[in-house]
Amino acid sequence: MAGVVALVASGCGFVVVHNANPGVAPDAIVIVTPENRVQLTTAEIESVEIRADLKGVDDGSVAVSIDTGDRWGDAIDITDAMTTLSQSEVVGLLDSTLIEPGITRVIVKALVGGMPIMRDVVFSYEPGIDVSLADRCEILGQSRCQLPFPSDYLTVEDPSTDTGRRVALHPEAMAQNTSGVKIDATEMNRNDGFSVGAAAVTLIPGLDLNVTGAAPITDLGSSLDSDQPIVLLDATTGERHPFWAELDSNAASDETRTLIIRPARNYPEGHRMIVGLRNFKRADGTTIEPSRAFRVYRDFVPTFIPEIENRRIAMDGIMGRLGDVGVDRRELFLAWDFTVISERSLSERSLHIRDEGFDSLGGAAPEFNVSAVQDNVDPTVWRRISGTFSVPNYLTGTGAPGSRFNYAPGSGPDALPARNGDFSAQFVCNIPRSVTSDGNDPVVPGRAIVYGHGLLGSKEEVNSLGFQANQFRAVMCATSWIGMSREDLGNVAGILNDMSGFPTLADRLQQSFLNQMFLARLMKDPAGFSSDPAFRAGSASSPAIATGEVFFNGNSQGGIVGGAATALSTEWTRAVLGVPAMNFSVLLTRSVHWDGFGAVARAAYPDDVDQVLNQQMVQMLWDRAEANGYAHHLTSDPLPGTPPHTVMLIEAFGDHQVTNVATETEARTVPGMRVWKPSLAAGRSPDVVPVWDIPALTSTDLPFTGSVLVIWDWGTQAPPTTNTPNRAGADPHGIGFGEPRVLSQVDQFLRTAGSFIDFCFGGPCQG
Repeated sequence: MAGVVALVASGCGFVVVHNANPGVAPDAIVIVTPENRVQLTTAEIESVEIRADLKGVDDGSVAVSIDTGDRWGDAIDITDAMTTLSQSEVVGLLDSTLIEPGITRVIVKALVGGMPIMRDVVFSYEPGIDVSLADRCEILGQSRCQLPFPSDYLTVEDPSTDTGRRVALHPEAMAQNTSGVKIDATEMNRNDGFSVGAAAVTLIPGLDLNVTGAAPITDLGSSLDSDQPIVLLDATTGERHPFWAELDSNAASDETRTLIIRPARNYPEGHRMIVGLRNFKRADGTTIEPSRAFRVYRDFVPTFIPEIENRRIAMDGIMGRLGDVGVDRRELFLAWDFTVISERSLSERSLHIRDEGFDSLGGAAPEFNVSAVQDNVDPTVWRRISGTFSVPNYLTGTGAPGSRFNYAPGSGPDALPARNGDFSAQFVCNIPRSVTSDGNDPVVPGRAIVYGHGLLGSKEEVNSLGFQANQFRAVMCATSWIGMSREDLGNVAGILNDMSGFPTLADRLQQSFLNQMFLARLMKDPAGFSSDPAFRAGSASSPAIATGEVFFNGNSQGGIVGGAATALSTEWTRAVLGVPAMNFSVLLTRSVHWDGFGAVARAAYPDDVDQVLNQQMVQMLWDRAEANGYAHHLTSDPLPGTPPHTVMLIEAFGDHQVTNVATETEARTVPGMRVWKPSLAAGRSPDVVPVWDIPALTSTDLPFTGSVLVIWDWGTQAPPTTNTPNRAGADPHGIGFGEPRVLSQVDQFLRTAGSFIDFCFGGPCQG
């Protein structure tokens, strides 16, 4: 054989082998242009010249041909197109219309002394692949820089982290607001992976999810079907992961309507996830073809593009893992992977300030000051006490709105917050009349309950619970969720206009967790509130608070961030989270509150894709400060130095403010959580399997002292199946405050030997 070129498909590309007949001088033919093993641009293809220097070749024996693209193996003779053919040189312009995307081989043959000799060069031509921004953007052919998201391509190797990777969002790739300010990714880049509840986001104009057969929000179980066109694979365990897929209903057009693939249960910390998309269809049933940038990987098409070839082994491995679960590589539209943040990277800041903060007490109670005492507040509240208490401050300045964690100057991405003096937190406590008769004997100390307020509210919300506290003899105290309290409204508005400020919200909330735990310590420690005359009653000046134990009750926002506070708490071990959920990137557009807040955000970032991506990116920080980042450790499998907890979740079916799907995703994620069944009356849920994959708790299982989700139905229509709010009927979000059976369930659960009590007569809980 006179000569051969071998293209050996492998994970890393191919090898070009040039052979000539033995004994023939190797330099009889030297191809000068085009260069061997290069990537040519469209402009270069238009003007590329074929030129070979010849030495001692036989007259009339020179022939030139090309193999190209999909026609590889069927060479085209272009000898007649050469302008100069002689014994010393062959020259000619390459006809660009003959060149197809892929590998092109230019072959020059001749005889030397009657013996055949061949020389060739190969180059790649990929006009559909743009790697000009490969240092900051994904390169899988999406029309937007950071899609698909999240992706390990947007990370770097870092052996110092628990996952071996670190997020590396490029500053120039971040979205910019209408003032031209790009989002600062510094705090996100501290993470060693992406959110435990991250949605996989892509942009595929023309996609029809119904025709494609993608798992909808109403049929989570179908996400695990063998023929499901979307596969979410845990590469660490080899198991499929449940999800639902939706198109962004808030987008203005199909051209900017992202596909959002949301996990139906949070990913395990530190695991690597693989996303595989196959057989995607338009409404007319035609198949949407993948980008050329993905096809070169899927179809083993070699290139001479370093940025592409450097990733080939990894991409081949991704598709191989998908093949292990039955995904035919030839069917794939797109595939990629991402790493989930580790437990330590997610929780270490909150754990650090908690442990260091409590160590600073040296076994004593926190310092506090009573600033106001109001007696005989109303028929249910005997005394209201206000004041301040001292908490180690880990924020900059005084910890006021807009502050963020205080780090030592010059500290690196793994630094932990440094104490910056003390924070003066405010509290308000209500002692119900059921504890004492107008301050007289007998005094029966009330259970200590820390209360967590709702969206951007304040500690004063606890003052509206006098009736409940009196009925169940509970002393309820509250301090504001700094970071998301009334005093933070101005800062929140600023964040919506410039998302670079988001760390100020997440960091202040983490400080608030420490504040809540210090408040709980003051309630349960005999040397705390009970040592002050304001918290004593009767002739013997007896304590009005039963010390030794404390419980937690948070509602709405207090249930969302209260889930994180509970997972971190060393002070209470039983909690009720009312109308709660997790993962603000799921919650935001499904809440009627987004009507106002979203309008501000969209005015600053009007692009549809930016809206979705921004929500996913800040979720990486929100995870540190809400239940989404702590659900894996909310009950059993507690965080280091933390006791297990027992938790009740109370869902309001059809909630207009906190979407049910996020509550149920939390219940699926929390270890050991069960759901009271029957959870809803027949026909109430649009789901194929209501509250899918949450173990049932029925009347035959009672008494039950574990963690439970209970769904209360007041007749509101089921929530929509899109990522928009429920607006139908009356909002049931706060109805539970006035429902005696709900209050009795809470009361019975928040006890030392508390348990779930069925006030629904063995059936669904209906109001």
